[in-house]
This record gives sequence, structure tokens and C-alpha cells, in this order.
Amino acid sequence: MHPESPKPIVLVDDEKSYTDLMTQMLAENLACSVHAFTSPQAALTALPQLDPAVVVTDYNMPQLNGIEFIRQAAPLVPSAAFVMITGHDLSSSEDELARLAALKGFLAKPFGWRTLAKEIIRVWPQNLVAPSNRADVTAL
Repeated sequence: MHPESPKPIVLVDDEKSYTDLMTQMLAENLACSVHAFTSPQAALTALPQLDPAVVVTDYNMPQLNGIEFIRQAAPLVPSAAFVMITGHDLSSSEDELARLAALKGFLAKPFGWRTLAKEIIRVWPQNLVAPSNRADVTAL
């Protein structure tokens, strides 16, 4: 019997080139699958089947902002941890963000994939098998 493989990561960001790059870097360096969506609606549809451990979402997206996305997504995947990424100042939304129990991490753009990988591992639900990081995280 081989050890259970880690659950996947889901990345939701409407900037396709950014999503493609982050997905590639995470998939190459974290030992788990990474699913990327440029549409929050498509991600909401797929989440129950994917059952991810961590969902990374952009704040500023056309159909749903990150707060609305997490509100709708968290009940679909109750064990998942969420990380919000944004290039905007969200201090005006701090109260709303604080009420999102599933939101475990926050990153301000720009950041490199190593920062994102470390944050994903930091918020990884403790009861789940975490992916090993192929990059030497201690060297970051």
C-alpha cells in the first residue's frame, strides 16, 4: 500500500499568462497536482470533484471578486484552506476578510512562485498529507 498522495491545489485568477506560469512552477516544485481556472464560475463547478486541500484565488476578477468566490466555494470544499492574492489595497475589506473562516493566508502581488509555494504549505490543512516541496524551501 503506497502512501496517500496529497490532495490537489486549485488556482483561480483571470490573468491566464499568470495562472499558466504559477501552475507550471507549482506543479514542478510541489508534489501534488495543480488545477488552474481563469473563471471563478468554472472553478466553483469543478471544486466538489477536485476536493482540493488549498484554493488560491485572486481578489480582482470580472465575475466574482475573491471574497464572493470564497463565500461560495468554502461550503463546497469545507476542509480546504483558502489563500487570497491581490495587487490591490484591501484594507477597506478587512472586516469582510476576517469573517471568512476558510481564508487562511494572504499574499500581495507581486510575489514569486516560491513565496506562493511556501504559503500554500503553511496553510495546508494539518489533517491532510502535505506535498513535499522539490525546491529547497530552507534556501529561500
